[in-house]
Amino acid sequence: MLTGEDYKNGQVLLIDKPLNWTSFQAVNKLRWSIRQAFNIKKIKVGHAGTLDPLATGLLVICTGKMTKQINTFQGQEKEYTGTFSLGSTTPSYDLETEIDKTYPTEHITNDLIREATKGFIGTIDQFPPIFSAIKKEGKRLYEFARAGEAVEIKSRKVEITEFEIIQIKDFNIRFRVVCSKGTYIRSLAHDFGIALNSGAHLSELRRTRIGEFKVENALTPEEFINNLTPQKH
Repeated sequence: MLTGEDYKNGQVLLIDKPLNWTSFQAVNKLRWSIRQAFNIKKIKVGHAGTLDPLATGLLVICTGKMTKQINTFQGQEKEYTGTFSLGSTTPSYDLETEIDKTYPTEHITNDLIREATKGFIGTIDQFPPIFSAIKKEGKRLYEFARAGEAVEIKSRKVEITEFEIIQIKDFNIRFRVVCSKGTYIRSLAHDFGIALNSGAHLSELRRTRIGEFKVENALTPEEFINNLTPQKH
């Protein structure tokens, strides 16, 4: 069983983030719980890569001296699974905002869907969503978006090494993607819709891996906190 000193010296915690939690909430919850359990006044806790509230899955959370490794972990390859919904778009490219446009889907075949994935393998130019936390002129992009202000967004080069279609059902596409740091799966959903001469948005997302860290080895925040309680010692 880990001690308060262990957490101060530095731990890497694998957490399975629940739906509708922010990454910030998960970090705060763990920090508070560690401080309470071991009567620690102050401890550094941070995460290696944000997950949107509507995404679930792996958060790598570092404590104490291991927070110095956050940049290293953030730079590692990531794997996601999820669902693209074809035939409609949203301003945020996911379900954070309402559907704003619908598109024809009659021409889309399973072969066309599988063929379209090939255009996204390798190094690609990707525009981050306007509803993202990227900073421009000292403000987050989503602040411009929520205020209805137009803002120019520059494309970024990202790398997609694997893009696999797992299942196609009623224009909902289950997929698996392996990609570099900085890849927005919401943007991939949006661009995938365009590649099919239609529209698409991300309706489900789960991060399954960061580098060597896998979600199957992660605990939910609740499980982690239960393991901290004194009666478990």
